[in-house]
Amino acid sequence: MQFDSFADFIAMGGYGFYVWLSFGTCALILLGILFSSLRETKQIMTSVAQQIAREARIKKAKQEQV
Repeated sequence: MQFDSFADFIAMGGYGFYVWLSFGTCALILLGILFSSLRETKQIMTSVAQQIAREARIKKAKQEQV
């Protein structure tokens, strides 16, 4: 599909509002998924680091008891 001007491209033959609304909604959802995934990854990595530190403390305490 070719458009005569940028305004025609934005208007999308009268359906511009729906087209751009759907693109915007999709972009917001994808960004939300991205940021949510990054936040959860950070939380998981922190949790794993805490678990490793906890296990190291337990191991050290058991070695000191012997």
